[in-house]
Amino acid sequence: MSAVPPSRPTSAPGATTALLTDMYELTMLQASLADGTAGRHCVFEVFTRRLPPGRRYGVLAGVGRVLDAVADFRFGDAELSWLARTGVVDKPTLDHLGRYRFTGTITGYAEGECFFPGSPLMLVEGTFADAVILETVVLSILNYDSAVASAASRMTCAAAGRPCLEMGSRRAHEEAAVAAARAAVVAGFTGTSNLEAGRRYGLRTIGTAAHSYTLLHDDERAAFAAQVAAHGPGTTLLVDTYDVARGVATAVEVAGTGLGAVRIDSGDLIAQAQEVREQLDALGALGTKIVVSSDLDEYAIAALAASPVDSYGVGTSVVTGSGAPTCGMVYKLVAREGADGTLQPVSKAAARKGSTGGRKVAARRVDTTGTAVEEVVVSGRDDAVAAWAPPDGDLRPLHVPLVEQGAVDTRWTGAAGVALAAERHRASRAELPRWARRLSAGDAAIPTVTITA
Repeated sequence: MSAVPPSRPTSAPGATTALLTDMYELTMLQASLADGTAGRHCVFEVFTRRLPPGRRYGVLAGVGRVLDAVADFRFGDAELSWLARTGVVDKPTLDHLGRYRFTGTITGYAEGECFFPGSPLMLVEGTFADAVILETVVLSILNYDSAVASAASRMTCAAAGRPCLEMGSRRAHEEAAVAAARAAVVAGFTGTSNLEAGRRYGLRTIGTAAHSYTLLHDDERAAFAAQVAAHGPGTTLLVDTYDVARGVATAVEVAGTGLGAVRIDSGDLIAQAQEVREQLDALGALGTKIVVSSDLDEYAIAALAASPVDSYGVGTSVVTGSGAPTCGMVYKLVAREGADGTLQPVSKAAARKGSTGGRKVAARRVDTTGTAVEEVVVSGRDDAVAAWAPPDGDLRPLHVPLVEQGAVDTRWTGAAGVALAAERHRASRAELPRWARRLSAGDAAIPTVTITA
């Protein structure tokens, strides 16, 4: 496939994110403003209670998008007018929202980090009024992006170094398609067909032609000749519109043995990849690569491991989380200011939906070979947890600063943030035990233990 190099990244459209929220966030705000509790200092925690069935780890993605959303969380005249007209909240609350700017602190796992049940992925700290109304937008971003990245990581593991290309835009909401492309690249995909994702995040974009282009022409030869004339012999020709063997022969006749690649999008990919490789070699097109697509997921990619395939085009499965479209992340209040002015742990006790109170920090324990052996969550008295540092060299701290007194750390946003996240994921996944990459069902790759600071 031909590729468009990354363009100079630009920021996302500057529309407000303030109404990307559930109504109860604002009604809670109104009630807390009225009873005087809105100003209580609070800590909210994002975590997941379990991984999807069969998964051994998750991949955190969307942190950079969360930071953009927090920066754009502003109630302008249009938003306030609509809230007033529909009676969602009262006048004092509208006045508060008109002045709203997040002034708290956010810390969390670096984007791209692997996570496990109970990992304290993000801590949002500030007044109740500051933090509570961010719940919906934070979770909607992290749950979707992390689901895509978790699936994408399984696919890039199965690909064993062969490139995976994201092609799922037509199977998702238009904005979800952009987010999915970004999340897939965080987890190791090397390019996307989505141009807005390329523009917004500086991603490599890929694509040449679909079957409709071949069908447009009077015959396959005319279609291939026109494509080669427009894009050069290094292009990728789609050879399965009619007959694959005939399509490969025609492709090499038209483009020569310097043809960049052929793509197969249907049929028995294992058998066809082998036959096409033999045919290309016999025709002297030894350097022509083979790209396969057609409803691939991690299991299909793994099945093609012994086939002479050079890259994989993945669509529906990656943008839908390959059967796990959400990570089940929640945003829970774990500490709030008490009558004496200190932070007090609070927790929910409901069956199967409980939470553990108190501020937390996390680290990953590694052995002498650099392999992760456990996730360590540190809990206890608030001042002790806040001051905690790993006592020895085998614990790698996981929390990084993201927002400080309302100021976003821009290292994690834009194109630079995606590159940083992709690098972090490579290192984090390489740290896991080798069996963590298995696609068979099993427990989390490492256990999570809690210690007291």
